[in-house]
Amino acid sequence: MCYSQCSLVGSDAGKGASGSAGSTGSADGAGSGKGPASGSASSENPYAGLVSHLRAAWLSGKTRPLEYRTAQLEALGRFLDEKKQEILEATALDMGKPSTEAYFTEILLCKNELHDTLNNLCCWMKDERVDKNLVTQLDSAFIRKDPYGVVLIIAPWNYPIHLFLVPLIGAIAAGNCVIIKPSEIAKNTEKLVAETLPCYLDSDCFAVVTAGVEETTKLLENKFDYIFFTGSATVGRIIMEAAAKHLTPVTLELGGKNPCYVSDTCDVQNVARRVAWGRFFNAGQTCLAPDYLLCTLEMQEKLMPALRAAIVEFFGSNPKESPDFGRIVGDKQFRRIQALLCSGRVAIGGQTDEKERYIAPTVLADVLPSDPAMQEEIFGPILPIVVVANMDEAIDFINARPRPLAIYAFSCDCKVVNQVLERTSSGGFCGNDTLMHVTLSSLPFGGIGNSGLGKYHGKFTFDTFTHQRGCLHRNMGLETLNSLRYPPYTPQKQGLMTAALEIKRKGMCTLL
Repeated sequence: MCYSQCSLVGSDAGKGASGSAGSTGSADGAGSGKGPASGSASSENPYAGLVSHLRAAWLSGKTRPLEYRTAQLEALGRFLDEKKQEILEATALDMGKPSTEAYFTEILLCKNELHDTLNNLCCWMKDERVDKNLVTQLDSAFIRKDPYGVVLIIAPWNYPIHLFLVPLIGAIAAGNCVIIKPSEIAKNTEKLVAETLPCYLDSDCFAVVTAGVEETTKLLENKFDYIFFTGSATVGRIIMEAAAKHLTPVTLELGGKNPCYVSDTCDVQNVARRVAWGRFFNAGQTCLAPDYLLCTLEMQEKLMPALRAAIVEFFGSNPKESPDFGRIVGDKQFRRIQALLCSGRVAIGGQTDEKERYIAPTVLADVLPSDPAMQEEIFGPILPIVVVANMDEAIDFINARPRPLAIYAFSCDCKVVNQVLERTSSGGFCGNDTLMHVTLSSLPFGGIGNSGLGKYHGKFTFDTFTHQRGCLHRNMGLETLNSLRYPPYTPQKQGLMTAALEIKRKGMCTLL
């Protein structure tokens, strides 16, 4: 357990909006990297002092000015620029993440989110004027964009920078104080974040906590104003239960088995390359990856040589030697994924090396719904193929299961893709490709049902961490107009009030 702050002072990168170094130590709650500051943390909960310290900073109004938020966001940009190489090295050590994949997901997409936020923050923060009725025409009605307060972000290990930094960007933009809990499983990245990120942010308002399961349980006992969690559905239920004790709102970014339907009318080579890329990116450890294919027996036979060719094109004849194919993050995760190889028959790949935590890019053919690979999210480089008779059977198969984080559909016929879109439900959808919808900050990202609760990316992240406060500021005069609503009531008053307040239905419109 550790509250992290930078021991380096004097760097411009560590200064907050006020110009004081955000990396300086504090004796009253922010900690020093060795645990709770003595005398500030509750004797019952080791994190109470830290939460109280951040809450006091938030109540002071320090995080509300645009200039402050901008300065902290720009500091995150310097963190990504100055620590780029260290991020690439840490993710490579943790899971053999290829540098191109790490740069794309941990650096580039984060910078895109950051720049989109900085470009639009002034506009997003403004009061939003709303329509008024006849009674309030001379008054001011608006939505104020208030921060929630002290929020907690709990990140997973598979994209250990991206999946805490993107929510953090929105939380800072919205004016909150934040505690970040990176994953303890990605040990090298966790260490990097804990030791360096606090050098860039104001320590009065932002803190990194390193913690395992027991310590995180203690952390969750504290009252937060919002909790943002990315991880499994099992842990998501625990997070939601802990949040419910304080009536704390949550965003849960979970996962699930994302189906991918391939119709008989498609470009087989293009499908194979796009599916193989999405499935084997980050060695399959992606919550958005296509989890299994649904296609006819005829299409399965066509796909096999095309998938084999795509794997060789991407990773060579021996993917184990490829610098572009990663490794499983830990021994426990390796053994779980390896056990799924007994499903169906191994048509491509299947080789494993426990010492290196290597599992080859693998395709399983003739997989049955009852097979182990279809009972849980795979989260590894294995692609099962389940044979269906047609599109209708594929849609029924999808709808009979919990709603996934994403659904993919491939067809040269737009009507087929649209049918899958219209007749199913999922967090997101992508036609004729995989993963690429996540690159658009203009699209909301999030799950539904078992795959999650809430959404983020771009302005959606700002909105997630913002309380939209409905406000009406009335004129103190003109009391004669208000007398219509005061007792004693009369039919005449009721008629006038109805005329002033009633919303009438407009004429019917036709959707084209």
